[in-house]
Amino acid sequence: PEETVTSSFASFIHAVRPEHLSKTVRQRSKRMILDSIGVGLVGSTTHVFDIALRYCRLYSSVAVSSVYGKPGVKLSPTLAAFTNGVATHSMDFDDTWHPATHPSGAVLPALLAASQMLPPSTKPNGMDFLLAFNVGLEVQGRLMHFSTEAHDIPKRFHPPSVVGTMGSAAATAKLLSLSTAQCGHALGIAASLAGAPMANAATQAKPLHIGNATRLGFEAALLAARGMEANPLILDDIPGCSGFSAFYSVYQPKPLSTPSDHHEFLLEKQDIAFKRFPAHLGMHWVVDAALSVRNLFINYAGSFSPSLIRTIVLKIPVSKYINRPFPSSEHQARHSFQFNACTALLDGEVGLSSFTESSIHRQEVRELLDKVVVEHPEDNVANFDKMYGEVALLLHSGDVLTGKCDTFYGHWRKPLSKESLLKKFRSNASHVLPEEKIEAIITMVDNLENLSDSSQL
Repeated sequence: PEETVTSSFASFIHAVRPEHLSKTVRQRSKRMILDSIGVGLVGSTTHVFDIALRYCRLYSSVAVSSVYGKPGVKLSPTLAAFTNGVATHSMDFDDTWHPATHPSGAVLPALLAASQMLPPSTKPNGMDFLLAFNVGLEVQGRLMHFSTEAHDIPKRFHPPSVVGTMGSAAATAKLLSLSTAQCGHALGIAASLAGAPMANAATQAKPLHIGNATRLGFEAALLAARGMEANPLILDDIPGCSGFSAFYSVYQPKPLSTPSDHHEFLLEKQDIAFKRFPAHLGMHWVVDAALSVRNLFINYAGSFSPSLIRTIVLKIPVSKYINRPFPSSEHQARHSFQFNACTALLDGEVGLSSFTESSIHRQEVRELLDKVVVEHPEDNVANFDKMYGEVALLLHSGDVLTGKCDTFYGHWRKPLSKESLLKKFRSNASHVLPEEKIEAIITMVDNLENLSDSSQL
């Protein structure tokens, strides 16, 4: 039969081998795994995580898979994946790729839960785990490259709820050693379980998008393993009958080559952005710009004195859901250019404590927010690879001070150092784990290729 786009993806998932992972891909993906675990651990301290966990504990089933930050608590594999996915995105602290999505949180929880689900005789080793993780990343990246729409900050569907579900299905199918046909059906089933609207951004429902992506992709693979079938052309562009193309207004799919001696993963060419503080990625440009102009202001005035400021001008791209002049909740604040810029100006940093109820409603923050004016320069496009943040302080004296950021520290063009990434992980994990366990996780992930049983992770 003639090869289709869908069959090429299924063949790739089934055929790709550990030796196809380059040293760069292994190293970058291990950084992602470590960061995602840390983000999930600190995310297990949040209110939205508690809601998800209480919901999942309503169900009595085979409880074999662990839950972030809850020693002794286990759930059924798919519910553990869901709960840990919610934890990962509960603070919007997880990694981001380009085109825009959160790749790790949609894949890692499913693989952790599946590793614990499998019987002792079939436990995947560390290289199996790394390969499955990278299969999940590769499928997400390839699908996003099929549409120019996916390159910009999204307006309709939250990307991880779409490509993340497909990535989870692919990764789990690989870990479970499904046949080529079953891998194709897993993708088809996952497409019927994918998608969440952007309107739920900046609410407690947004973390469910990651939780559902990792859980439902996992379930799609389990259903395919048990014989369920789906459209074998789900990724192809069939006129008059939308498959995966339903999620994108422009969709031009291409086959994925089956690896022979070599396969260049997208992660080889496109690194990941790691966040230094828990907020939407766009906030990191305006925060770095605000910190830059704050330093200029202190050199100018001797200290940061808000009373000297007449107007704060933010030059940002057009993106409605992260343009929030007066956020009233934790999740709105994480998605507000204005709040993050003003917090950085006032405190000289943005961190976990910036998004508490008391911090959000400080009178000093509100007074700065009243001074903010937003501008949308034509050259500042809503694209994580091209956008910039600019913060200008117009002083009562008539002077103007300006800070601009084209590439923040943590962006794929300016990656976090190993020291910075470890500092973030240790800080996040310390909220729920003792030091010796934190260091054990670091060592285990760093030596993942040599781990005989990935369920130990």
